[in-house]
Amino acid sequence: MEKILSQTPMNMVELAEEIKKIKKREGELNFRANKTEEYLNYFVNLKKEDAEELYKAIEKLKIPRIRDQHIHKLIDILPATETDVKNVLSAYPITINKENLKKIAAVIKKAVPETKK
Repeated sequence: MEKILSQTPMNMVELAEEIKKIKKREGELNFRANKTEEYLNYFVNLKKEDAEELYKAIEKLKIPRIRDQHIHKLIDILPATETDVKNVLSAYPITINKENLKKIAAVIKKAVPETKK
């Protein structure tokens, strides 16, 4: 029986990096990992460094009730407007005021690649 030692939230950029490490170490991936890699190659629009900078920028806003898991989800989806940010965070039982939604959207908009805008 497998036992979970710890759980740490991660975004799709970090997951793509982990899959690359596994692929390099193992030589090839199993069916699920291959499908996950295909999905990530299609949807991941940021480089690892850009994702890390965006994480730090959102964290630096010091918005109350925003946790790691929320920041990672924002990095996955990259919402560029306050309405989009609100929609992404509506999946969680937290309330963010309009001013903070604008701050988050502004930080994300700055970090998003031109092709995504």
